[in-house]
Amino acid sequence: MINFLTIGIILGLSAGFAPGPLLTLVISETLQQDIKSGVKVAVAPIITDLPIIILTLFILAKLSSFHKILGIISLTGGLVISYMGYESIRSKGIELNLPAEKSRSLIKGILVNALNPHPYLFWFSVGAPIITKAMSVNIIAPWAFICSFYTMLVGSKILLAVLVDKSRSFLDGNVYIYTMRFLGLALCVLAFVLFRDGLTLLGIL
Repeated sequence: MINFLTIGIILGLSAGFAPGPLLTLVISETLQQDIKSGVKVAVAPIITDLPIIILTLFILAKLSSFHKILGIISLTGGLVISYMGYESIRSKGIELNLPAEKSRSLIKGILVNALNPHPYLFWFSVGAPIITKAMSVNIIAPWAFICSFYTMLVGSKILLAVLVDKSRSFLDGNVYIYTMRFLGLALCVLAFVLFRDGLTLLGIL
């Protein structure tokens, strides 16, 4: 169970700190409105991702006896995590160039995340297979993964909103850059695990 808790923490932090439409919206709301507005946007994944998780788990349950298909999905997940790790390692910070816009609400945050293809790809190729594997351990393990993932995902975005509110230069500073590079290395390790699982399911290992 500790393994799945750790995986959730690493993936949650990496997704939370990584540049993207939702993070841009969190920062935009924080700078143009206030911290509360940024927090409202940061919690959007908790709402939008639930149907995605249920759908992907349903699909994988139907494929549970097809080991080769699951192996291909696991290898795809390894590629996704490898790319995330690569992007994190080469991170050079984020330059803020935000246009003046009207206030955005939680609904806008939900729409931004729902229309973003990354959550769908992540949960189908990475998140759902991890939950499926965790279920084979015990009933608590998948919840440990999900809770740690979303705690870190939402918490890191809120933390960034607070830090950016105090200093706009934080996102292109050394602390942020080296944090991303460390998380990138951790993602590469997770990618190796997914590749191993995929090759095992395919009968290669």
